[in-house]
Amino acid sequence: MTRSAHIAALALLSASAAFSQTNNSSPASAPPASSAPANTPQAAIQASVQKQKTSVQSQTASVRQASRTPDKPLTADEFIAPMEGSADDFISPLVPPPPPKTPDCPSLPASDVDTLVNAAAQKHSLKPTLLRAVMKQESGFLPCAVSVKGAQGLMQLMPDTAAQFQVSDPFDPKQNVDAGAAFLKQLLDKYKGDLSLALGAYNAGANSVDASGGVPNIEETKNYIASILADLGQAPAQPVAPQNPARK
Repeated sequence: MTRSAHIAALALLSASAAFSQTNNSSPASAPPASSAPANTPQAAIQASVQKQKTSVQSQTASVRQASRTPDKPLTADEFIAPMEGSADDFISPLVPPPPPKTPDCPSLPASDVDTLVNAAAQKHSLKPTLLRAVMKQESGFLPCAVSVKGAQGLMQLMPDTAAQFQVSDPFDPKQNVDAGAAFLKQLLDKYKGDLSLALGAYNAGANSVDASGGVPNIEETKNYIASILADLGQAPAQPVAPQNPARK
């Protein structure tokens, strides 16, 4: 035997021994492949492939089971980002508006009221008793009075009225009474001396009186007129329906 043939024979014997060791170490429970005789290289290969298939099937089943039943249930926070801020930032609470605050200033002294009323009444050709009665009904002689609608001061001037008569400080008693007297005189002239209509317009607005064709059917306004007329010793006049020009 040549040296090369001797080496080849040794290699074949070594491979055969290794294969025999591998075959003997396989689990006894692994069934031999039916397509190849036992203890052959083909049987060993088939057994190895079968073990790999079984392992892959086991891992696949494990992944599928994990996807169906996660370890931790998902919460809404993992899908929807929470909104920043409190509920009050998005939904206005359905609560009634707070009641108007009681003015924290004292009533104007009677002597000061007389001085302001007499000066304004003379300037605008009004009866002092009328101007005083309106002031009493409007503010109760409180120079810092503010209504829920925004009327201000002794004669309860709305911001537009104050601007119309160039009042820079509606809480200044002199400016407020003078502007209130000028406004009342304007309304008396507009309604040709009809005191009820003028008072109704002072309380509810001239547009409301014009649209109603008389004293508006507003309980507050009717009570307002009746109270002032009572202070003046007069009875409320019955509203008269406007005449239809077509019937003249």
